[in-house]
Amino acid sequence: MSYEGFRHFADSIWLALMALLYLVLVGWAFRPSKRPSNRRAADMIFDEDERDG
Repeated sequence: MSYEGFRHFADSIWLALMALLYLVLVGWAFRPSKRPSNRRAADMIFDEDERDG
């Protein structure tokens, strides 16, 4: 495969696959069933019962 051919393949296929992977991972992290655990993790720094000392 020549450099130009490899460059075209990398620019077209892999860019689209990386964008798709990004959207899947963001969608996975923000799915509705994870809302309670995301809220719990966000509020964890304000929880005084969990502090040491």
